[in-house]
Amino acid sequence: MSEITAEIIAAHGLSQEEYARVLHALGREPNLVELGIFSVMWSEHCSYKSSRIHLKKLPTQAPWVICGPGENAGVIDIGDGPNGTKLAAIFKMESHNHPSYIEPYQGAATGVGGILRDVFTMGARPVANLNALRFGRPDHPKMKHLVQGVVAGIGGYGNCVGVPTVGGETNFHQAYDGNILVNAMTVGVADQDKIFYSAATGIGNPIVYVGSKTGRDGIHGATMASADFDDKSDEKRPTVQVGDPFTEKLLIEACLELMATDAIVAIQDMGAAGLTSSSVEMATNGKAGIILDMDKVPCREEGMTPYEMMLSESQERMLMVLKPGKEAMAEAIFRKWELDFAVIGEVTDTGHMVLTFKGETVCDIPLGPLAEDAPLYDRPALSLADYKAWAKVPPLGEVPQSTDIGADLLKLMACPDLASRRWIWEQYDSQVGADTVQKSGGDAAVVRLNGTRRALAVSTDCTPRYCYADPYEGGKQAVAETYRNISAVGATPLAITNCLNFANPQRPEIMAQIVECLRGMGDACRALDYPIVSGNVSLYNESKATGGGSAILPTPAIGGVGLLEDWGKSATIAFKTEGNLLLLLSDGQLLPGLACSGHLGQSLWLREVASREAGAPPAVDLEHERRIAEFVRSIIADGLAAAVHDVSDGGALVAATEMALAGNLGLEIRCDYIDCPDLLFGEDQGRYFVETSNFEEVMKRANAIGLSADCFGKIGGNSIVEEWRVDGVSRLNVPLTALREASDSFFRDWMEA
Repeated sequence: MSEITAEIIAAHGLSQEEYARVLHALGREPNLVELGIFSVMWSEHCSYKSSRIHLKKLPTQAPWVICGPGENAGVIDIGDGPNGTKLAAIFKMESHNHPSYIEPYQGAATGVGGILRDVFTMGARPVANLNALRFGRPDHPKMKHLVQGVVAGIGGYGNCVGVPTVGGETNFHQAYDGNILVNAMTVGVADQDKIFYSAATGIGNPIVYVGSKTGRDGIHGATMASADFDDKSDEKRPTVQVGDPFTEKLLIEACLELMATDAIVAIQDMGAAGLTSSSVEMATNGKAGIILDMDKVPCREEGMTPYEMMLSESQERMLMVLKPGKEAMAEAIFRKWELDFAVIGEVTDTGHMVLTFKGETVCDIPLGPLAEDAPLYDRPALSLADYKAWAKVPPLGEVPQSTDIGADLLKLMACPDLASRRWIWEQYDSQVGADTVQKSGGDAAVVRLNGTRRALAVSTDCTPRYCYADPYEGGKQAVAETYRNISAVGATPLAITNCLNFANPQRPEIMAQIVECLRGMGDACRALDYPIVSGNVSLYNESKATGGGSAILPTPAIGGVGLLEDWGKSATIAFKTEGNLLLLLSDGQLLPGLACSGHLGQSLWLREVASREAGAPPAVDLEHERRIAEFVRSIIADGLAAAVHDVSDGGALVAATEMALAGNLGLEIRCDYIDCPDLLFGEDQGRYFVETSNFEEVMKRANAIGLSADCFGKIGGNSIVEEWRVDGVSRLNVPLTALREASDSFFRDWMEA
């Protein structure tokens, strides 16, 4: 074994203090295998050592939560299934940021593969994939290549494995020039009596390796994901895994077939840190020990060492604990699906991880220090006030005025953050499985629960520019936005998963972003009865590479899941009928006739039209969010809403235009709104548009609970136009054809250039 030098310790991402803890845990010097295992298990990616103390403050329980954080994915009760069964939704979101920057196709593809395994490991058949993508400036020399590779990787893996990609979001900002974000989410459905967990129990029970063979790809992937980038980031390409979606499809079917029997005691995906994390987590969760014979690990390359086998992140692999005597039956299933199967160890009562190789013990580590007793840091963080002083976000100051509302609208519809994402979603198979009711392009995707009238509604969202300007309000808004998206299709929001993307936690200003975003998220989840059941933390997302930015914007991406009782009643954003009215639902504080007070701070209008990033983000009133969302769901259920869309990026005029383009019907807007351009482009929170043929009933119901339902305009024609004025001078008249051309032009022109 190699001598452990200071250079080797540093190369494994361990500080001198952490190495001293290794010495204390072992009572001796580690060998290289043991050092490698400590390094990946104590990485940020696996141990959450800088965030665990704050994650524990988040709300994770509700009567419908079956399993919260700590397992492969979260589990919620979604009620009755066909034939008397009880169903559960199982879901999670994870990051594959660093690998996707280094090798965009494989990085994104294996991100999809990994999150699929987290879900079907627990007994669920995956029914939907989503993603949340952040890229840098479109004119950055590397960005087009990154966008093309990431989108192709997501589509290439998801399409081949046969799980529909139904939704997501994509943003652009220069802060992501040197460190893009690729967050993948999967939702699955399982019978509640067939949910599988990871705790290895039963002394002497066999430990089985299934799936693909182990190779040298992905070694140190978890460690690489726990460090920032520099000019030599491309040299980390060998740490990026290579995926095979066809093998993953076989693995899904083989696992689900075995899960239909009573053979499995525990099961765990080999994700970050591969065989190391899966075996440690299984033994730790079962309060047991584990012994593995490395000679029996299926390898696809000659001469692989125990160090390489334990740290490899080769894809499409699982670890299982079986009941004694079930090995032959299980092996027959996996051989039928042309997958590897090997009994490589057994559960012990030692509380240690022991590895043998060629008749010798090459690793003997107590499990406590590896997992439960891993380093835990309460890192210094600026107060919110001190953070804002550090961030130096300019005050909004005097609000600029729009000189040409139509030109502003065209510019917004063509900007990278609002332009049509059709170029992206057309590369994804959204219909495989034949249960997709609504796909990308609306507020939330809707996927039927097979054999029932009910459906899941799913959405991902976050507004990083809000989180940078005020992390607390930004954290609240990220949760509230998915709550609105799900409510806007008529579903009841039930729970969220998250992917918390931040820069270097050793910087107090970055730690302030983490602490305050999580505080805002926690307050929102409690107020909305919308618990967090799973998630992922991705830190050190910053780059010192030439041409890159420094830290990313704080990006706590949220993935929400809700339930529709009747998918046939789900609302869409598309205008339906000429002559119907478009109502703006709000808290009643933003109506024409009052002083114009639309919130332009941190708005896209301010950035894209006025070329300023300034002001505080809009505040989020959580009590109002809950009340108005419940109201929206009630009028959808009662058939009073022909179309619904929440108002978010770009403000009311952009939201109304999106509805018009989706339905290919124009809109005649009340003059009062044209008189208040702040209201057209302000991004005030907690607002929805509703198309209705029964204005009086909706208004009466809204007013009865303290909400406003104000007529924004009348649907019809083929333009976004101001209603007739006494002076006959129209200040807004933009044809839908011009708006559609603007919306389609960004991706089309960029990719064809």
